[in-house]
Amino acid sequence: MIIDKILLTENEINSICTSLGEKITSDYQGSDLVLVGLLKGCNPFISDLAKKIDLPLEIEYMVASSYKGNTFSSGNVEIRLDLSKSIENRDVLIVEDIVDTGKTLDVVKKILINRNPKSLKIVTLLDKVEGRLIPCECDYVGRKIEKAFVVGYGLDYNDKYRNLPYVAIVKI
Repeated sequence: MIIDKILLTENEINSICTSLGEKITSDYQGSDLVLVGLLKGCNPFISDLAKKIDLPLEIEYMVASSYKGNTFSSGNVEIRLDLSKSIENRDVLIVEDIVDTGKTLDVVKKILINRNPKSLKIVTLLDKVEGRLIPCECDYVGRKIEKAFVVGYGLDYNDKYRNLPYVAIVKI
């Protein structure tokens, strides 16, 4: 793997989290907010984002996977870990590290909508619109990116490189 270029620096990521946190804080005043992080990639983002949201909130996690060690989605989404609490009549914000094909979010959204949340929205650090196979609109977007494979800040290649403090485009 070769890093082609740094897409987002640590400072840029912090600035994105601050901006998104302020907008979410404003939009969810008086709400019973639950952040639902899609593991493993969301970990750094949900942690930093939650610190920037000035509201009482809960954090839940799901594991949904379709990459299986490749640089492209297999298209088969598996739910490996589900929520531990009910989201019925609660405002739910799905937290994603990156939205690519839209397949994972499509599956997760259908599952969560069937649980009758008061509202269901999506926040993503990175939005790779060119990669869409299923229409998917994100409500809060940190940065739109080109169709490229990226690692760092939670994003991985074969479960490695999640610990990089920046996001980089790589060549495998």
